[in-house]
Amino acid sequence: MNKLSPEELNQSHQDPNHWIWGILYFNKQDHRLLPPKRNPWMGWTVNFANPKSILLLLAMIVFCSAIVYFAKSK
Repeated sequence: MNKLSPEELNQSHQDPNHWIWGILYFNKQDHRLLPPKRNPWMGWTVNFANPKSILLLLAMIVFCSAIVYFAKSK
């Protein structure tokens, strides 16, 4: 994976071609797991082009589901 400079990373992040339906971020050149959303004050998003990022999303879903499951079982 090519490392991008911060300026190139910012330009690439703002490119509408890297946003599916304007909400799903997909950029193979971006190595970040959780890049900021298009509006940074709204938090972070998952880079769906990075397999590690998808695994992180699945791990968060499993963790939250486990908490809900164990909280309801008591």
